[in-house]
Amino acid sequence: MENLKALSYDLRKDAVDMIVEGKGGHIGGDMSVMDILVELYFEQMNISPENKEDADRDRFVLSKGHSVEALYAVLAAKGFFPISQVIQEFSKFGSKFIGHPNNKLPGIEMNSGSLGHGLPVSVGMALAGKMDKKDYRVYTVMGDGELAEGSVWEGAMAASQYKLDNLCAVVDRNRLQISGNTEDVMGQDIQEERWASFGWHVISVQDGNDYGQLGAAFEEAKATKGAPTAIIANTIKGYGSPVMENKANWHHKVPSPEEYAQIIADFGKKKEEALHE
Repeated sequence: MENLKALSYDLRKDAVDMIVEGKGGHIGGDMSVMDILVELYFEQMNISPENKEDADRDRFVLSKGHSVEALYAVLAAKGFFPISQVIQEFSKFGSKFIGHPNNKLPGIEMNSGSLGHGLPVSVGMALAGKMDKKDYRVYTVMGDGELAEGSVWEGAMAASQYKLDNLCAVVDRNRLQISGNTEDVMGQDIQEERWASFGWHVISVQDGNDYGQLGAAFEEAKATKGAPTAIIANTIKGYGSPVMENKANWHHKVPSPEEYAQIIADFGKKKEEALHE
C-alpha cells in the first residue's frame, strides 16, 4: 500500500504537468480520483496492454471523463503509452490525448465526459458479460455532481433489475463541483440510502484516498452476489496539496509557476512520508 501511495504522487505530478503543458484541465477532480484509479488498475482489475483485446478482460469506464488527466497518467504507468508523449501532446491540435477519454487510445473502452452516460453503458457491458457467461467485471467511476443526471438512476434501476453483481460503480464523493458545494447546487445526502433504495449493495468508504479502505471495499464488492455494488468514496478535491484541497475554484485551473512549485513540493513531501510509513 505504501508503494501505491507513493506512486500516486508521481502520477499526480504527471497529471499536473499535462495541465500545465496543455494549458487547461480539471485538476481538482484528478487529485481526488487518483487513488481510486491506482487501486483499480494496480490491485483490482484484470487489464494490461497485453490483454487489452481479450474478451475476458475487466472493463473500466471513467464516467467523470473530465478527470482524464488522472486516467492518462495511470494508463501510462501501466504501459499503455509513454507518459512523455502524453505530457507533450496533451490538448494539442490533432492530438489523440484530448481533454476527455478517447477510445482511439489503447486501454480506453469508451469516449466519455457527457455526464450521466458512464453507468448506463457499464450496465450494458455487465449485462453482456452475464449473457455471454463471462467472468469479467465492469467498473465505472462517477463524480458526485454527475448524480443530478437522470440517466444515472435509469442505469441504477436496470443494474438492480438484472442483478448485475459483476458491476461496481464508484462515486468520487469530494462534495465540490464546478458551481460550488454539491449540497448547495443539488443536495444528495444521504447517498448510501439512495443507492440502497435502488437495490444496490452499498459500501461507504470513510477515506476514499486511503488504499487500505479502498482495497477492502473492492474485495467486498467482488464477494457480493445477486446485486450490483456502489462504493461511496469520500475523497478530498485537490488532494495532495493544501494549495488545491477543498477549493471549488480548482475544479478547472492551471497553476501559476509559484503555485506549481508549491504543489510539486507538497507531492514530494507526501511521497516521502508514504515511503517511510
